[in-house]
Amino acid sequence: MFNRSRCLRRMAAIVSVATLVGGCGMLSSGDAGSEEPIVVGTTSAPSTLDPAASWDGSWELFRNVYQTLLSYPTGATVPEPDAAEECGFSDNRNQVYRCHLREGLTFSDGKPLDARAVKHSIDRIGKIDVNGGPAGLLGSLDRVEANGAREVVFHLSKPDATFPFVLATPAMAIVEPGGYPAGRLREDGKVVGSGPYVLTAYQEGRRAELVRNDRYKGFAKLRNKAVTIRYFKDSAEMVKALRERSIQVTYRGLAADDVVTLQGRAGRDENIQLVEGSGSEINYLVFNPEDPWAGRKSVRQAVAQVVDRALIAHEVYQDTVDPLYSMVPKGLTGHTTGFFDDYGDPSVDKARRILAEDGITEKVPLTLWYTTDRYGSETALEFKELKRQLDASDLFTVTLESRPWKTYVAGYQKGEYPVFGRGWSADFPDAENFIAPFVGEQNALGTPYLAPEITDKLLPSSRRESDRGLVHKSFRRAQEILVDDARLLPLWQGKQYVAANGDISGAERALDPSTIMTMWQLYRKTSW
Repeated sequence: MFNRSRCLRRMAAIVSVATLVGGCGMLSSGDAGSEEPIVVGTTSAPSTLDPAASWDGSWELFRNVYQTLLSYPTGATVPEPDAAEECGFSDNRNQVYRCHLREGLTFSDGKPLDARAVKHSIDRIGKIDVNGGPAGLLGSLDRVEANGAREVVFHLSKPDATFPFVLATPAMAIVEPGGYPAGRLREDGKVVGSGPYVLTAYQEGRRAELVRNDRYKGFAKLRNKAVTIRYFKDSAEMVKALRERSIQVTYRGLAADDVVTLQGRAGRDENIQLVEGSGSEINYLVFNPEDPWAGRKSVRQAVAQVVDRALIAHEVYQDTVDPLYSMVPKGLTGHTTGFFDDYGDPSVDKARRILAEDGITEKVPLTLWYTTDRYGSETALEFKELKRQLDASDLFTVTLESRPWKTYVAGYQKGEYPVFGRGWSADFPDAENFIAPFVGEQNALGTPYLAPEITDKLLPSSRRESDRGLVHKSFRRAQEILVDDARLLPLWQGKQYVAANGDISGAERALDPSTIMTMWQLYRKTSW
């Protein structure tokens, strides 16, 4: 995940209901009464519980247990106050941003949430500076000032109209100063936040138990009293639990086979509803510039020339994803088809010429790494197909390696992988969010990518512009640079699928603009 935006149009990834197959004779109820916890399944387990360390899917949990100054009420595409009562730029250069906190805010343990706590939470992100962590979101921040108990002032080093969107990301969660040291991460497996829920129990990689936080003050209106999140290794196990009613909802990680099955008669017969919507989630390859082979532009361009995205989307994902030819997904201003425009259809002959022009005539050895438990059950099949395509070209000799997510992250942050797979979900719906995270000395990849024209010219120019429709030229030029470098190779753009038992409502409203599940929207239907 990552940063920035502003006057945003409606995001394509906000869920639209394509299929809703529910039970009859039911009356929806928004009352968060004395019900049992709603059990939600996902294949996306947190890598950490400390916001200062996370620029990844851990945000799924953070949105529900921590609070940010700004966030997204249902239907909003620009952030609105949450812990804050009001926020806004107080100068005409977009360099001084002030927030006034709600009165009487406390953390879930009863300790006061004041301006000092906000300053502490933001300052520690930069001080700890986790490799590949959220410090990269704060590139325009100079300093944070706490004025009294309720006013926080952010002084920016340069104009940045997108800064409110940074503050709305779960990475900027407000933490209790006594429990979260200024110079190191919290590692006791506990959470103290001020969000809609309290984390009462947590088993890493297995489950998180949330109960309503009665001290919460914000925009969220809870429609249930408790939610349990269960973390699964694969879709098959998760869907089995859904069918057996041991979970009621799934929100990330459905395999293509399971989506196709639930879209059909099986879903109707089992009273399982499938909410489908366009998404901005993307999947891509990262090439390590320090590797002797992946570091050569000709090798990267030859891979780009051989890979058949359409075949991957059809054969592996059964058309539940779309081929992607740009790091900026379809549906956002600034999207292009740069990789198709430059490379056209897959061609072994063109790839051979690219390598030959660089003096490479022998087969190129490449090791491709993927994670076993992060992006869905098809990931292994996807990489087997990538290996098949590259090996079949007779230009490459590919070896596949894999690790679970937690050790996988540590590996790419240390630069251990020549080529590795990543996925990306929008921090907010703007083209910058699919360019800025990946470039610069600090980025979400954990691998420096120096692109001075992008970081020093194109992005600063775009951040001065509040009308996002006027920045497409900057983003198009940035993508031309990315295509030529081929350091990042986009593969596909996903769709959003949420499956739920027929007695559960709210799934179609539960995804925010960054497609994070807001658990408070879920509730059980009641009988007539």
